Amino acid sequence: MTSSWKLFMVIEMLLLLVSSYQIFQNTPIFILLVIAAINIVYVIKKTQRTSFNQFQIIIGIVVVVLCLLTSPATWVLLALAVIFIGLKGVEVSGVDLFHNAPWKKKHMLMIKTVESDPKNGRRFKRPWIGNQRIGSSVYEWDDINFTIFSGDTIVDLGNTLLPRQDNVIMIRKGFGRTRILVPVGVGVVLEHSALLGNVIFEEEFFRLKNESLKVYSQDYDYNERRIRIITSTLVGDVEVVRL
Repeated sequence: MTSSWKLFMVIEMLLLLVSSYQIFQNTPIFILLVIAAINIVYVIKKTQRTSFNQFQIIIGIVVVVLCLLTSPATWVLLALAVIFIGLKGVEVSGVDLFHNAPWKKKHMLMIKTVESDPKNGRRFKRPWIGNQRIGSSVYEWDDINFTIFSGDTIVDLGNTLLPRQDNVIMIRKGFGRTRILVPVGVGVVLEHSALLGNVIFEEEFFRLKNESLKVYSQDYDYNERRIRIITSTLVGDVEVVRL
């Protein structure tokens, strides 16, 4: 996800340069844009503003926007931004736009298995900032443990098979929302601490202010498959949703 965002930003910056060049080549539009920008800066720097000054700012912003939209590259920039952000939103939310497509009627899903790791384990890196979804496709389960500074996180346990033992999800986060999607038939215990945030668990609502919370699902004691969720956030909500 991080690499795709970097590529998106590079393309947007290139389109912005092309748009600036096209506006610069159009002398009347360029002069009008400069006058509007000077007008906005002049009004903003005034210590005392009148109602006419507010009108100047609004007219200046409208003129700047119209001048920018005269460039074809600006329209391409905006269209690409809408498409990319829309697709990323679908990816993070986990919505399948082609769920009822004809070619998926006989679609067979297989668990992706790998050879056992050596006892010294493995090392991998996760991004510090950004939204991410774990379990958008079928995967083999492994305990989850990571730290992130900011971003929304979705962990979907519906696309994996939990072993018959205690499994662990540990997430430490600065800011952002966390959603854990748990299938029916799995016992859940949630241990959460937050400086400020809300918790939704088994349709119960909790509001935390520099507090810690530990709650169990009603079927935790007699279920063979259980998940232990340990989370901590500075500011953000946590939600455990049954599938």
